Amino acid sequence: MTLVLALLAGMGSMAQTLPDLIATGLENNYKLKISRNEETIRSNNATAVNAGYLPVVNATAGYDGSYGGSESKRRSDGSTTRQPSSLDNGLQVGINAEWTVFDGFKIQANHSRLQELKRQGATRTRLDIEDYVATLTGEYYNLIQQQIRMRNLRNAVKLSKERLRIVLERYSIGSASRLDLQQAQVDFNADSAQSLKQHELLATSRIRLYELMAVKDMDSALSIRDSTIEVDTSLSHDTLLEATMQLNADLLNSKHDIRLAQLDYKATMSRDFPYIKLNAGYNYHYNSYGAGSDTQRSTWGADFGVKMGYKLFDGNRSRERRNAQLNIDNAELARQQLEQTLRSDLADLWQAYKNNLRLLSLERENLITAQENHYIAHERYMLGDLSGIEMREAQQSLLDAEERILVAQYNTKLCEISLNQISGGIMKYMLP
Repeated sequence: MTLVLALLAGMGSMAQTLPDLIATGLENNYKLKISRNEETIRSNNATAVNAGYLPVVNATAGYDGSYGGSESKRRSDGSTTRQPSSLDNGLQVGINAEWTVFDGFKIQANHSRLQELKRQGATRTRLDIEDYVATLTGEYYNLIQQQIRMRNLRNAVKLSKERLRIVLERYSIGSASRLDLQQAQVDFNADSAQSLKQHELLATSRIRLYELMAVKDMDSALSIRDSTIEVDTSLSHDTLLEATMQLNADLLNSKHDIRLAQLDYKATMSRDFPYIKLNAGYNYHYNSYGAGSDTQRSTWGADFGVKMGYKLFDGNRSRERRNAQLNIDNAELARQQLEQTLRSDLADLWQAYKNNLRLLSLERENLITAQENHYIAHERYMLGDLSGIEMREAQQSLLDAEERILVAQYNTKLCEISLNQISGGIMKYMLP
């Protein structure tokens, strides 16, 4: 907790890395806290007592009282005998235990099921963590994208402002028309307005990151260390596919479902066996009488026994067994369907990843050309050999090239993040 507080206190005062933000979010995010609590509940339930291995022991105590009298009449002589009202009291105290020694392996199946639910809880927590890391990582690089776009737009505003200054000077000496001046002013205002809108997008991305990390002060500044989007070009399809079939959290969770269905079937099979139960107890009884020859009476002692039984007929047994087998089949089919879906998703992501890499390479070449064209256009414009409209086109062409390469970088990074998530390697982004 001290580390997290230090990280939160340092936000805005020092540059944060992606692992810093992930570490903060893993401890603070509310959904992950709920997921961990649910995992703990499953762990708490996975005990021998909850499965039924141990006996059930009950302590009991009770009191009974009665107050009343009686009257009887003899048939022989018609005489009447009357017993006056009196108070009778009874007290019982005891401790009793019942232990199911054998019930057709149902207890063992229940215990194994609780253990499997515990393991499944850990897998689901891992699944939630991986989803969270992927979401936060994607938003982190979105923030970088918005910052780069902000820099590009600021540079565009700077260029438009310089062009407006030059036109103003030329207009003042009569070498530029009023139309040129108005067009330069319109372009400068348009670039300034776009820059203002970008401020909003930048703030939205920062707020989204704070939401994911459960940071309450949404207005605090956030400084991140990375300033570019670096993509990993070394991914291998075969390696990713092998890792997906072995490490994907959804696939591991489906295997838990199969095991749980098998244990449910085993529990239904327990009804084909007899059951054996042991019981023992020790009880004390005390009675006091307001009338009669005895004024009080006490009894105490132990009792014990064994009980065996077998259900000879149960019309639901065969139906439940068939349904349990169908649940196993369905769980296996769901695993096969998920495996096929993962193969398909991986193929789609891989295709998008490779296409974006090719597009990124092409856009890098285009950016170099656009930069050279803008430089030449600027030199010609300064010499008065190029019109303002042509200069604006060269400037817009450069801005468009910067935007396209930025989008290509970001889309490639998203594909990379998704490929690592589906193959179970998303946690690598936690490494410094």
